Amino acid sequence: MKDIFDVTIVGGGPAGLFSAFYSGLREMKTKVIEYHDTLGGKLNVYPEKIIWDIGGLPPQPAGKVIEHLVAQALFFKPTIVTGEKIVSIDHEGQSFVLTSESGTKHYSKTIIMAIGYGLLKPTKLQIDGAEKFELTNLLYTVQNPASLKGKRVLISGGGNSAVDWANLLEPIAAEVHLSYRKDQLKGHEAEVTKLLASQVSYHNNHDIQALVASSTDSTQIERVILKETKTGALKEVEVDVVVINHGFEYESTIFDNNSVGLSTVEDYYIQTAASNMSEIPGIFAAGDVVKHDGKLHLIAGAFHDACNAVNQAKRYIEPEAYEYGRVSSHNDSFAEENKELVKAFFVD
Repeated sequence: MKDIFDVTIVGGGPAGLFSAFYSGLREMKTKVIEYHDTLGGKLNVYPEKIIWDIGGLPPQPAGKVIEHLVAQALFFKPTIVTGEKIVSIDHEGQSFVLTSESGTKHYSKTIIMAIGYGLLKPTKLQIDGAEKFELTNLLYTVQNPASLKGKRVLISGGGNSAVDWANLLEPIAAEVHLSYRKDQLKGHEAEVTKLLASQVSYHNNHDIQALVASSTDSTQIERVILKETKTGALKEVEVDVVVINHGFEYESTIFDNNSVGLSTVEDYYIQTAASNMSEIPGIFAAGDVVKHDGKLHLIAGAFHDACNAVNQAKRYIEPEAYEYGRVSSHNDSFAEENKELVKAFFVD
């Protein structure tokens, strides 16, 4: 007998986790399939990075946000599958069949694609010989900011992650340099203003030209040579650690191997309506993989996507169901019966 779910959510990041919670509210039989061994998606890449854009939560480390999201997602007891990569989607009768790399098949009436930017592969620094420093002081994420106390740090990148890391490390590092190939940083305005008023040395219009190894240890970067993108002028910066924040590479296997006609735009994104419906009936999308005119690529936007996708999936299965579910702002009986849960969510 095939175990057919109402909705299968591909991806266990913020969009997928909130989709699991909301589908539980709507009493849908739910499964979450996550490629990595742990839930949390891209937030796991930088557990100490401060997350700013979730309503009702003060700025806090990504690791703490994951704890909240996972606890909420598990409340209605969805089936969770981790360490499994979905490589194809097909139809079988009235259901979809999702096949993993190991050959396992998952059956579902609807699918919510919440795969973010795909498998988490940081974009590597494209300089000959850079890989030999990856085991020492060339980093693509900062797992423990305290380990950089008193160090000379150069960060390469101009988006929110690079700006946030520079601001976070500036009070504890001996020096912080930020190199960006363009003139204007792309981070949130308040954080950019903070950075420009700080002691961070900002090298705009500069690319990393070369990494120079220590004379005593060929696996350690001692100096970085920066090249001015307009004039070609070179400058050297002495460093203890180099952090690269150049984004992530997209992984599109799941799109390349499907017989249901699911296609992408701009080589990766799923084009949806504002309601998060894809072009394929029964397949919906939430989070960073979504593309439409009003899409907001923030965690806050992922939560909105999740509710839309779940509501549409519910109506796909049950056309007479309410268009959307309402959640009361207060419920005395729930609070009394779930004191520990309420405490965990609202008391740090």
